This record gives sequence, structure tokens and C-alpha cells, in this order.
Amino acid sequence: MIPIYAVMWLWLLWFVSWWAAAFWSDRAVKGPGARPQVAYNVLTIAGAILLFAFNSADHILWLPRAARWATLGLEAAGFLFAWWARITLGRFWARNVSRKEGHRVIDTGPYAWVRHPIYTGIITATVATALLKGTWIAWAGVAVMTLGWYVKARLEERFLHAELGEAYDAYKARVPMLIPFI
Repeated sequence: MIPIYAVMWLWLLWFVSWWAAAFWSDRAVKGPGARPQVAYNVLTIAGAILLFAFNSADHILWLPRAARWATLGLEAAGFLFAWWARITLGRFWARNVSRKEGHRVIDTGPYAWVRHPIYTGIITATVATALLKGTWIAWAGVAVMTLGWYVKARLEERFLHAELGEAYDAYKARVPMLIPFI
């Protein structure tokens, strides 16, 4: 199997399982509203279109065979990291920025390494996909999607600061945003 097709299957498996798992979370009791969330949704969708719009197996030939499979492993690791974070969040996970009943700072599992491990995992998977595809359009998709996740993370942090106050501020002071150990 050519790795680019395995990449697409991994993305499809992740996407379907991610949306199916939306039933695990509780209802939101408060959010910043729909308007502030438009920017990151538009950026993320635009980035995904760029990343996946042009799917040619011809571009992967620039990587040695072993590197192609290692890149597929990097993508799988990104998805697993995102899933670990989602499972750690449990009922507090939400597609959009929001607060759930009884919401508190989660600082265990991957949340001990980065404040937004779901975004870190997805960004890792997009980088792996762009590495494998090897096109400037795929890299543009990574850049736009990463910007979308960054915009969402900043909105989420402002919202959590307003909702959770000092508890979130203390967490923010000791744990990096997206890249572990930085």
C-alpha cells in the first residue's frame, strides 16, 4: 500500500471516530458565542481544503521509502496524542469553545505537557501529511490550519481565564501552549 493512501485512511478513521465520540461530552452551559468562533472555523476548513484538495501519489517519491512509512507513523502518533487528550478531557470536551457544568482545569495526561494537546496532535498529523505529499499547497494547508488552531487556542484561553480565573492562570504559567518543553 502506498503511504499516501494509508494517510487518507488514517484521516478518515480519525474524522469519523472523532465526530462519533461527540456523544461522550456534556452540554455546554456557557460559551463566548458563535461570532468569535467563526475565524478559527474558516481557517481550519480552508487549511483542510488546501491540505487535501490535491492528492497525488507522485509527490511522495521525493522521500525514501523508509521515511514515507516513518511519516505515516508520525501522523498516527499525532492522532493518538489527540485521542489521549480527548479521552483525558472526557465529558468536558467540546467542538466549540465552551464551559461545561463542573468545569475545572485538566492538568493530567497530555495536559501536563501542553495546554492544547488536541491541537498539537492534529498539527502533528497535518505536518506529517504535508511531508508525505511534498507540495507547497499541502504546506500552505498546514500553515492555515495551524493558524486556525492557534486562533482557537487563544480564544479558549481568554474564555477559560474569564471562567476559571486563578486556577487557569496558574496552569497557563507552568505548562506550554502547543509545543512540549518550550
